[in-house]
Amino acid sequence: MNNYEKRGYLNSDFKLFHLLDEGNLNYDYHYHDFDKIIIFIQGSVTYRIEGCAYRLEPYDIILVSHNDIHRPDIASHVPYERIIVYLSPGFLNAYRSESYDLSACFQKSKELHSHVLRIHSMEKSSLYHTLTNLEYACTHDGYAKDLYCQVVFLEFMIQLNRASLTNRVQYLPPSTGDARILSIMDHINRHLTEDMTVDSIAESFFISRYHLMHLFKEETGYTLFDYITEKRLLLARERLRTGNSVTEVCFSCGFKNYSTFSRAYKNKFHISPSETMKEDTIVL
Repeated sequence: MNNYEKRGYLNSDFKLFHLLDEGNLNYDYHYHDFDKIIIFIQGSVTYRIEGCAYRLEPYDIILVSHNDIHRPDIASHVPYERIIVYLSPGFLNAYRSESYDLSACFQKSKELHSHVLRIHSMEKSSLYHTLTNLEYACTHDGYAKDLYCQVVFLEFMIQLNRASLTNRVQYLPPSTGDARILSIMDHINRHLTEDMTVDSIAESFFISRYHLMHLFKEETGYTLFDYITEKRLLLARERLRTGNSVTEVCFSCGFKNYSTFSRAYKNKFHISPSETMKEDTIVL
């Protein structure tokens, strides 16, 4: 089984990086405990997220939700420059109300199966102005720096969501060789807690077991079994962290016996399910 790597750690509400790399950069498929926003500046990059591929253009905004399996394919002949924001999901939840939700852009991304936003006049937009202010606030010292950085970041998220909800940005359609892949991945993620097998998925989409496995591997880069197991383990960890019992989590996340679940969980996270429940804090 492929063991997708967890990359990056976040122990604050959010963190901003401005990175410029040259030469060979190779990333395996990986995931994060936190949400991630990438503002692509320059390079030759195809970003792959949950079976979708996007050829990036300058100032594209990439939205990667926590637990999304992804990787960039980077050409080595040009510099790769981007601004990255690591973001705790709980931080935006603290600012949710009946009239607004700053995570709405991530939710719309999932609904549209599109992880990339394109603003054709980015440099002229209020979003670009706020992004410039945010980078300055996070990289220069001054009175109440942390508070000011947080205020400007909230302004950035407000501007991003306004642009998203008023259609001033384009959610790029993903590039997949077979349109059924997105429907298959949707089906898997909606039925993780149920008794789901390769045969049952093949039957739902009226294709043979062999063709399904071959198609999924060819289009996404990971095997169908590995993807299902990975998503179930990530769901299990979330439920354990909210106080659900180990036994309840095991069977509610689609595993048929505890020993299989426990072994896979330890192999994935290097900690037992019961130890996860005892953690006092979530290190993001």
